[in-house]
Amino acid sequence: MALPGVVGGAKLIEGYSDFGFSVPVKGKLKAFLWTWKERVDPKKARVPNLGVFAVRVSSLAQKDLMISAEPAKYFTEPHYNGYPAVLVRLKVVKVSDLRPLLAESWACVAPKELLEAKKQKSK
Repeated sequence: MALPGVVGGAKLIEGYSDFGFSVPVKGKLKAFLWTWKERVDPKKARVPNLGVFAVRVSSLAQKDLMISAEPAKYFTEPHYNGYPAVLVRLKVVKVSDLRPLLAESWACVAPKELLEAKKQKSK
């Protein structure tokens, strides 16, 4: 929430807590972190897995690099094939890993004016 323009929230979906963080882009919210919804039963809807979240990354190459470098922390599933996002295991990841990961994820979707606002604030 410390990044410019971030909108965050939680909502209950079928008894599960679902959360995410987004930024407004051209009047619509663009997510950069969200609850991973796991397909537990192939014949039923996905359900939030509160031990894992999905986070946007800058490219598929970055995604592949993160997963190959630290597979205990980062992974993917077929649903995210071709999409620049990694799944993050909360039990394994450290706070020191999260700060730069979330800032980079935010920068992937933030509009130019929010990127400038952060740049000015950093000076």
